[in-house]
Amino acid sequence: MKGIQEIIKERILVLDGAMGTMIQKHTLTEEDFRKGWFENHHKSLKGNNDLLSLTRPEIIEDIHRQYFEAGADIAETNTFSGTTVAQADYDLQDAVYDINFHSAQIARKVADEFTAMNPDKPRFVAGAMGPTNRTASISPNVSDPGFRGITFDELVVAYSQQAEALMDGGVDILLVETVFDTLNAKAALFAIDTLFEKRGVSIPIMVSGTITDQSGRTLTGQTTDAFLISVSHIPLLSVGLNCALGASMMRPYLQILNHQAPFGVSAHPNAGLPNEFGQYEETPELMAVQIKTFLEEGMVNIIGGCCGTTPAHIKAIADLAANYSPRNLPA
Repeated sequence: MKGIQEIIKERILVLDGAMGTMIQKHTLTEEDFRKGWFENHHKSLKGNNDLLSLTRPEIIEDIHRQYFEAGADIAETNTFSGTTVAQADYDLQDAVYDINFHSAQIARKVADEFTAMNPDKPRFVAGAMGPTNRTASISPNVSDPGFRGITFDELVVAYSQQAEALMDGGVDILLVETVFDTLNAKAALFAIDTLFEKRGVSIPIMVSGTITDQSGRTLTGQTTDAFLISVSHIPLLSVGLNCALGASMMRPYLQILNHQAPFGVSAHPNAGLPNEFGQYEETPELMAVQIKTFLEEGMVNIIGGCCGTTPAHIKAIADLAANYSPRNLPA
């Protein structure tokens, strides 16, 4: 069977949509986040979605299945907050290995199921590695610009633990995503590179940054060009953009990656911008129309959805992407 590095040259691959949006449809209670694992935990756990891979795995499995049925080629694991740094808010640092390992195994099981049904369309699992809730580049304290909430070395340790558990669980790809601080991402990439060396094995890496407003910069002030240069020291499967902006506003920054990236280019925008109630209103049809320009201009190798997207959005995107050729990868 062909590997993803070959397939990405032949057709546009479809990444799945939002995990949180799908979880919210279940109107879960505190008990759902404790079931069988954290019954006596001293802090409230509701909203810590990564725990559902342990406490309600059938929900996560069903979400992966819905996205694959919609046409996704790649499922992201339910591990966006699966680091000791993020789980420290809940005093659940000790649960990090289990969260990542079991999340990877759930996605692996469903991906293998769909690949067995149609070997000509193999399905892949991307281990989602979120940005954490800390930033290594800027101070969270306006009165003390030199203060940092976390160090590079602390991030390396946290990302190493996450990447190891994801690989043990059987992911095909490691996806460092929603990068708002490239120094955090560089810590993740250093951790991954060191882990590959230690294990004597490597898997493809995707990196996806987030442009936080229409100035075209990340939260820590980097332009798209600077972000690309900052992560280009590692051989990547793809570099791309996700979250913050809807598809229409993402286009100019995606064009920069298209012109300059020596790797594949990915995009998984939100379903537009949230309204005053935090809801994403862009329909699958409207989102597909906007993404069509990415495809017509040959800008992407991987396309999917972020906040607010559902299997209906992914189906509309997958149906459209099937009619276009992927971006030509530089020699």
